Amino acid sequence: MNTSRRILLTGLAGLAVAPTAAAASVPSAEPGDVTVAEERFARTIAAAHAPDVSCARQAERYADAHWLEYVVAARAVLGARA
Repeated sequence: MNTSRRILLTGLAGLAVAPTAAAASVPSAEPGDVTVAEERFARTIAAAHAPDVSCARQAERYADAHWLEYVVAARAVLGARA
């Protein structure tokens, strides 16, 4: 699977499990409770949801600031793949 397809699927997965809807039912994750795979995937989903995706630096800064909000979505996607 090529990179652009992975980014598209990541964005769709993040939309399917929106962090605002999931956060209401599940408490937010603590940084110590998150695996490396979950953190990386959460950062990828967060970058895909950045307000200005066309700018890589802006997307990276958004992901750094908001990745904890996307841990639930990352866990759902990683759990579905297992």
